[in-house]
Amino acid sequence: MVSRFSKNWVRELSSATAFVTRPHRRDYLLTYPTKLVYADGSSVTIRYHEPRQIITLPLDISTLSEEEAKARLEKRKPKSKVQVKEEEVSRFNANRYVNLMKSKKK
Repeated sequence: MVSRFSKNWVRELSSATAFVTRPHRRDYLLTYPTKLVYADGSSVTIRYHEPRQIITLPLDISTLSEEEAKARLEKRKPKSKVQVKEEEVSRFNANRYVNLMKSKKK
């Protein structure tokens, strides 16, 4: 074993040493950085095969309280359609306002 302080110092790799780097394979060239959001709100950047910005994982409703679960289920239901009432016919008469119009003098 070579001493740490000699000129020919060789780094000893052990299980306590870890390196986090990019994947060194050609198969991963066409991946896109994507943010993965967990149900608890935490997020991680991953490599995904499609160009997406955010992927949100679904929430497990069984872990929520009854009130929170009901609120979530209400949000999932489709919104009710607004019914349009027939408009009343306007009784506007332009002849009543003719006297207010000024004529141009030449």
